[in-house]
Amino acid sequence: MLKYIVKRIFIFIPTLIAISLITFVIGINAPGDPVETILSKQQGEGQSVKGLADESAYISMRHKLGLDLPLFYFSITNSTSPDTLYRIAKTDVRDNLAHLAFIYGSWPNVAQYYSAIKQFENHLNIIKPDSSNAENLNKAKAAVSVLYTNYEQDKIATLLKKLDTVISIRTNSLELVSVNFNAVKEAEKNIIDNKSSFSKYIPVIHWYGFRNQYHHWLVNFMRGDFGISYQDMRPVGPIIWDAMKWTMGISFISILLAYFIAIPIGVKAAVNKGSRGEKITTSGLFMLYSLPNFWIATMLIIFFCGGDWFSWFPAPGAAPIPTDAPFMYHVTQGLYRLILPLICWTYTSLAFISRQMRGGMLNVIGQDYIRTAQAKGLSENVVIWKHAFRNSLLPVITLFANVFPLLLSGSVVIEEIFSIPGMGQVSYNALIANDYPVVFADTMFAALLTLFGTLVADILYAMVDPRISFTKATA
Repeated sequence: MLKYIVKRIFIFIPTLIAISLITFVIGINAPGDPVETILSKQQGEGQSVKGLADESAYISMRHKLGLDLPLFYFSITNSTSPDTLYRIAKTDVRDNLAHLAFIYGSWPNVAQYYSAIKQFENHLNIIKPDSSNAENLNKAKAAVSVLYTNYEQDKIATLLKKLDTVISIRTNSLELVSVNFNAVKEAEKNIIDNKSSFSKYIPVIHWYGFRNQYHHWLVNFMRGDFGISYQDMRPVGPIIWDAMKWTMGISFISILLAYFIAIPIGVKAAVNKGSRGEKITTSGLFMLYSLPNFWIATMLIIFFCGGDWFSWFPAPGAAPIPTDAPFMYHVTQGLYRLILPLICWTYTSLAFISRQMRGGMLNVIGQDYIRTAQAKGLSENVVIWKHAFRNSLLPVITLFANVFPLLLSGSVVIEEIFSIPGMGQVSYNALIANDYPVVFADTMFAALLTLFGTLVADILYAMVDPRISFTKATA
């Protein structure tokens, strides 16, 4: 068994790497710019980052998030794409330059064109607006910002013509940038005149080594550093741990309750198949299973949390337990407040688990060795709980392996209704706010728990059924 466990752990490594790659690819292709998201929250909601944060602030935040590194250990591209394109800060500008280089086949000429636009923009930013130039200055800046993200020749020509019209209106300030604008036009003409259509067909591999975004993200995750939340710039680690203790605590107690209640019910249902009690129990459990948990949660709050009925439990959002209260008071009050959420968390599992247990028991009690045990005169309890029970647990163990991720994911609905700051609520809020570091940390933890649950299930298989030997299967 130990040899099998070691082998499975080694198999987990490439599996986790594959999951991390998929998660990383989704992350880099997710909509929105994390740098602009963070800067917009720092500057104030509803305001444009481009007008509030200068380029140095953008570059500084990009460096802090590690986004100024190449994406992966290497890239496979063509000779029109340089190995330094990742250094361009803005994503839309970077993509536009890549398009230009691919279309015209010469990165040096495209780089010269980009530098000319940059220098032209810098001179525009130096100019102080006044009553004589403000309108034309704003028009020029707007045209330049659009020029950065256009690679079609006719659109570029239209923008240059518009800029030429603005620059030709002579004012003391705008005359200073006419020379720089001429450099932009010359660089654009140079791209067209020196077009090379064959460069894009020449494959090139760029090697970046370990200093890349994926490597840093994976290594930091293994160290417990999950990045920075885009919502409030807090480290993701404390956010995850604070929420996880709630969700894992409630989920663990719920799983134990569900199994300790459902397994005996399933066994009794199989033994007493067709009896009136079995039919009533099964029907009642499936009626509960069909009721949505948010409706049950709402009814429990209405009937047992004050109002016109009973005030047995504190309502959601009630005053928290005082921090200076004794330890045992914290424990007892915490468990007391979790009774209603635990009911909502647990009741839906009872019907499904008991049904699986019933099916597994029915398959076992009809086998020859059970009939032999009964023929020997063994009591019904011995036959059921000693001989039949262990072998009927295999379907339930398989189900148990799939329950492990629930320890982390929790229930969004229940946590929202009962105001529980668990992982379900945190993950939902992160998705709504496009807070991808929190979402991806949750995804990786769910993958780890899934793999761990599979390993635990395999170990339990061998424990309950000695006929199962993983060592022989893997030899």
